[in-house]
Amino acid sequence: MAILVTGGAGYIGSHTVVELVQAGYEVVIADNLSNSKPEAVQHIQKITGMDIPFEKVELTCGDEVRRLFAHYPIDAVIHFAGLKAVGESVRLPLEYYRVNMDTALCVLQAMREFGVRDFVFSSSATIYGGPHRCGVTEDYPYAVQNPYGRTKQFIEEILRDLYRSDSSFRIAILRYFNPAGAHGSGLIGEDPCGTPNNLVPYIARVAIGRKEKLLVFGDDYDTPDGTGIRDYIHVVDLAKGHIAALKKLNESGGFLVYNLGTGRGSSVFEVIHAFEEACGKKIPWQMMPRRPGDIDMCFANPSLAMADLGWRAELSLLDMCRDVWNWQTKYPDGYGLE
Repeated sequence: MAILVTGGAGYIGSHTVVELVQAGYEVVIADNLSNSKPEAVQHIQKITGMDIPFEKVELTCGDEVRRLFAHYPIDAVIHFAGLKAVGESVRLPLEYYRVNMDTALCVLQAMREFGVRDFVFSSSATIYGGPHRCGVTEDYPYAVQNPYGRTKQFIEEILRDLYRSDSSFRIAILRYFNPAGAHGSGLIGEDPCGTPNNLVPYIARVAIGRKEKLLVFGDDYDTPDGTGIRDYIHVVDLAKGHIAALKKLNESGGFLVYNLGTGRGSSVFEVIHAFEEACGKKIPWQMMPRRPGDIDMCFANPSLAMADLGWRAELSLLDMCRDVWNWQTKYPDGYGLE
């Protein structure tokens, strides 16, 4: 099978491309490089030893997407492309709705035109909002609290409507919890443009000296140590979940929804301590007031993915921190700068 990976030069996309190639799939990467680097593709090729086709494509343009499908014999799509920062989405809601909705619609319309029916969608646990219980299952209702999460919800609903109208489509929605980590080679990892929005890459920049200290937002949560608890999943485990979903679609088709998480939560302080163990140095931090809208805790119940896909997260929080530190020390200023 030839798999089109949209956003394949990005953080999760690049790791998924590696796992796909190593599992024997042919891959085409499409990315506009708005929040990723061309060096990521070069590093993917170093890891895999393969010359992987890469197309710089504006996926919000239907004509560019159709040309992509006309040029390559695509059998399935894994769709990562889109804007992804929660805070930015609150400031720039129109940009988030336009980019995220248009990319999905252009890709789906091209799939329909060219007879491609297998689609794996990169969704998010943000659709659950602040769940009133943890061990969140897939039947938990939508409780979206920001434009980014709402674009994920809307695309999920579009996919449901598409499947109802044409059951020849085979669709898997994967709701990620908190991806972290890097490839064990240290050649690919998370290299966000600007200030990182996520905890682990921010800690890594503090550890390497690019940031003075970590800001911890709140120690008055209803948790054992007072800091927020989240479900951190190693990006390589997450990437393997996409392969499991592709195989399931190929076997049984249908419309499938799965949480991808570990089923365990880690607090901000636990993540800090794990990173200190991984890098062998103290992480300076400063306590700040909690941010409006931040919730006490959220972690997945991944039992459905375990039962249906035969998939489970295998790597630990310490593994994530060690792999991030390996990546960060090899590339202290990001891709292309050793």
